Amino acid sequence: MLIIGLVFVGVFTLVALPLLASGLVPSRTAQQALATLDSALKAEPKEKQELAMDVKKNENISSIPWLNQRLLKLEVTPRLRRMLNQAALSWSPGRLLIMSVALFVIPAFAVIQYAGSVPIALGAGALLAFAPFAWVLFKRKRRFSAFEKGLPEALDLMVSGLRAGHSLIAAMALVARECDDPVGPEFKLCFEEQNYGLEMKAALDNLVERVPLQDMKIVSTAILIQKESGGNLAEVLDKAANIIRERFRLKRQIMVHTAQGRLTGLVLAILPVVLGTAIYFVDPEMISILWHRDIGIKLLWASAIMTLFGGFVIYKIVDIDV
Repeated sequence: MLIIGLVFVGVFTLVALPLLASGLVPSRTAQQALATLDSALKAEPKEKQELAMDVKKNENISSIPWLNQRLLKLEVTPRLRRMLNQAALSWSPGRLLIMSVALFVIPAFAVIQYAGSVPIALGAGALLAFAPFAWVLFKRKRRFSAFEKGLPEALDLMVSGLRAGHSLIAAMALVARECDDPVGPEFKLCFEEQNYGLEMKAALDNLVERVPLQDMKIVSTAILIQKESGGNLAEVLDKAANIIRERFRLKRQIMVHTAQGRLTGLVLAILPVVLGTAIYFVDPEMISILWHRDIGIKLLWASAIMTLFGGFVIYKIVDIDV
């Protein structure tokens, strides 16, 4: 039995182990195929590697399964997703809504426990619940402003590429590669959509939907008209860039002339809150009459409504459309 066991171990060592090793280690042919594939991938132009991006649609609205199912059925969800994408935020619509609800419930509960006034608690909760949406709108507006500033330079780059003999798609690829955020990524996505087979009109419509600025609408309309009727696209884009620069210069001039009005509206909106807080720290009993009596609560609501209405009127006065 000992001899039989030793023979078995010897045969297993000589036959089975080499076969097992040959299955674990890639063969010479497999290694050559992998080396050829790696060299082909490394030989891809750097420009194509930089332009590669994911254009798949992400339908995951929230990481919570039941909330994701509910939000998919709401019509407001695509608008929230579009607004978050325009602001370049990685939040999901579900996260935004949960933050808003939390900022409504927690301060409202705290105000009810401290002041015992339901109307004031609802007003404070509603004001703080709008804070996440205000932040998203602020980021969205700042990103659009940066896009508006960088668009003339992008058009100049496209004009240079067209005059050098490149096609429109190649000129867009040049803008996507050379321009900074947010102009570069937006044109990059438009370029990738065309590479995946989308028509020029559909890709430009998607670009205008992502960046709903008047300047971008002018550029999209100019490109589509030139595609239908023909003509010198480089000259058209050059004139569009000049028009955008003039509009931007006029807009900055208007901002300078309306600075006093905007500052006045900001001071008038913040002054009641700051003054009421200061009086509370000086004499809490005197200011607490406003939320301990019915007439005080009515005055608070009236003052809040009048302040908001006055701020809206001042905003409409200084907001001049160019």
